[in-house]
Amino acid sequence: MAKRFRKRKSEGVENELSNDLNSEVETNGNVTDNEEEDFLQTLDDDALGDSSDADEGIDQTFHSGDSDSGNSSELEFESGDEQFSDDENIIKDYAKNNNNDTDEDSINEAEIEDISTSDEDGVEDSEDKKQETIISKKIQKTKKSAKKNNQKLEDVQPSTSALCRSKVSVLQEFGKELKTSPKSKEDKNLLKKFQIGKEYESSDTSDEEDIRNTVGNIPMHWYDEYKHLGYDWDAKKIIKPPKGDQIDDFLRKIEDPNFWRTVKDPQTGQEVVLTDADIELIKRINSSRIPNPDHDEYEPWIDWFTREVEKMPIKNVPDHKRSFLPSVSEKKKVGRMVHALKMGWMKTTEELEKERKAKRGPKFYMLWETDTGREAMRRVHDPVSAPKRDLPGHAESYNPPPEYLFDEREEREWLKLKEEPHKRKLHFMPQKYKSLREVPAYPRYLRERFLRCLDLYLCPRARRVKLNIDAEYLIPKLPSPKDLQPFPTVQSMIYEGHKDLVRRISVEPKGEYMVSGSDDKTVKIWEIATGRCIRTIETEDVVRSVAWCPNPKLSIIAVASGNRLLLINPKVGDKMLIKKTDELLSEAPQLDEMENERIKTAVQWSTADAKEQQKGVRLILVHFKVIRQVTWHGRGDYFATVMPEGANRSALIHQLSKRRSQIPFNKSKGFIQCVLFHPIKPCFFVATQHNIRIYDLVKQELIKKLLTNSKWISGMCIHPKGDNLLVSTFDKKMLWFDLDLSTKPYQTMRLHKGAVRNVAFHLRYPLFASASDDQSVIVSHGMVYNDLLQNPLIVPLKKLQTHEKRDVFGALDVVWHPVQPWVFSSGADCTVRLYT
Repeated sequence: MAKRFRKRKSEGVENELSNDLNSEVETNGNVTDNEEEDFLQTLDDDALGDSSDADEGIDQTFHSGDSDSGNSSELEFESGDEQFSDDENIIKDYAKNNNNDTDEDSINEAEIEDISTSDEDGVEDSEDKKQETIISKKIQKTKKSAKKNNQKLEDVQPSTSALCRSKVSVLQEFGKELKTSPKSKEDKNLLKKFQIGKEYESSDTSDEEDIRNTVGNIPMHWYDEYKHLGYDWDAKKIIKPPKGDQIDDFLRKIEDPNFWRTVKDPQTGQEVVLTDADIELIKRINSSRIPNPDHDEYEPWIDWFTREVEKMPIKNVPDHKRSFLPSVSEKKKVGRMVHALKMGWMKTTEELEKERKAKRGPKFYMLWETDTGREAMRRVHDPVSAPKRDLPGHAESYNPPPEYLFDEREEREWLKLKEEPHKRKLHFMPQKYKSLREVPAYPRYLRERFLRCLDLYLCPRARRVKLNIDAEYLIPKLPSPKDLQPFPTVQSMIYEGHKDLVRRISVEPKGEYMVSGSDDKTVKIWEIATGRCIRTIETEDVVRSVAWCPNPKLSIIAVASGNRLLLINPKVGDKMLIKKTDELLSEAPQLDEMENERIKTAVQWSTADAKEQQKGVRLILVHFKVIRQVTWHGRGDYFATVMPEGANRSALIHQLSKRRSQIPFNKSKGFIQCVLFHPIKPCFFVATQHNIRIYDLVKQELIKKLLTNSKWISGMCIHPKGDNLLVSTFDKKMLWFDLDLSTKPYQTMRLHKGAVRNVAFHLRYPLFASASDDQSVIVSHGMVYNDLLQNPLIVPLKKLQTHEKRDVFGALDVVWHPVQPWVFSSGADCTVRLYT
């Protein structure tokens, strides 16, 4: 009965409190039904304890106008916290604890002792009376405080916020009463719950949401065209404040003393006046100081961790009991092992080692399988097996069929490719033996096996990405030879008459006659059109070089025979020209200066005797060494000779009009092979074995050094414009130098299979030709453009191979016709050939 009575009492208290609250809500007649429903809904949610899940971190501040004992009561509550709901729960918990529900677990031990010692009915009646008096007093006090709040809020327009203030004030008064009332254990628990909500009232955390404007983190310029800035917590528009002009701002700046500390809130558009504390905080931040002035940067260091290493046991658990008792399973296992040793099924380590040594024996390694096994190749990603040699064919037999044996021509070709064995079809020469016993040991067996081992060892056994590029793509796109005509294509004439190889040829400037010098010690003058020999001039030594004077007003041929240079009048062509040339060469000029002894010992000028005058020889220059080359300057007054064995005096420059010579170099820069005059500039080209030097004859200094990267230079020729140089070498190469571009070859051409003897440019057409020991003359197109930004166009056109080979020599010299696109070539077969 007592329990039922207490339960009814507690229910009555709760109903009475709720009725009082409802009566207060009814007094505010202006509150709308929707607002009332919303408020009641929030109260129910708070009572259920669900307020912590919704709207977390949102705080609102309400100011009530009542004052109790001289202190203005300010109440702040956070919608996300459980302060409001906790106050209602406190009331319910208080009623439940005082009424002692049917749960036996909630009864204190002191109450159980009281029930056992005293009469049950008497104690229950006394306790019920006490509870009724306490609750009735508290209800009367809450009603009085509610009336006070209603009287103060009559002038203010009723709203949901006023309703909340009244209800919260009721709960706050109830909490104060709980503090002043006598505290039992239940009261202390209620006070703890009531104070938990107030612990975080004045806290300011970074998780709290800014509820001044609920639009969120968006660009505020989206609202430039609207009258409002966003929406507040009640979903009402935040109207933009009126904007004044610059005059208003200026007047405010003068009149308002707080103008300098006024800032504009970007969320609401309102102007906010900064306090002294805010300004002090901003000043500290700008001066790079710690914002909190109470923080001590130099407080004493607290050593939280010791520097001494302490040895602590990982675990201090005592050993298990089974570690002291013998294991039955281990006993059986040891017994089985002992039985296996007795029967010989299991062997000791010593016996196993003896068996291993017996099995080892001598060590042999398979040479071709060690590095291709699965174990050896498992660390190689995507391995490639070693390449295998092709199986032997019939040609490798000791008794091959007759069709596999070489004839004389095939044997000659096989021996010819000794320096380039990779071009041979077979790496051996098939031989025939009667029986296998007569086959000798292969002499290159060890070397080939060694090379095979190197190939297998150094071969990268991994797959690589292979670029599939067509060979046609790599070949540059060149114009068709048909579009580059005219150029010589066929042999038109053969000039026969020499008995030994023809070393040099030269063509008259007008293109009517040609001169050739041979090892048969003769110089022959040919008529180009008919092919007949007009004149033969015998000399005392081998003719190594001939050169026709490029000046069309003179009829002079320079012939290098042994150590003598002969200046010959060929007596062909215009008779007036022949007569004028004889008069010029017969008159000896007067020398004002005495020649140097060094020059006298190197070369001596003399007039030919009567016998040689009949042959056409007019002047003789006797050198101290054998002359290899003679070349003319473009104007025809200067010519140069080369004596490779002359050391410092290898190259000499002679002047025909004054009949004097000079030695341009005091020191030898190498083994001079040939020299050349620039067609326009006063420059002198000197080719040694490996390099070419260009000298300025006026300044007498070195201008440039061209690097050929070749073993031996054989000849050179300069383009008629003077900007490009073509060099031939004995190592089967032709080098094209752009003198304005670089000191290295612009292009290297490997068109011949033998040593390139000489090269020549055409004076009018964009053509050049080369003669080689492979009996061929190759004609190429070489266009040089006036535009310096455009590279020369080089296209091989025609290979003319008509000369016969004598010993190792083929075509020895090549010369162009001065007017027509014809080319002349001399060879070791004692002939001169014309290609048109």
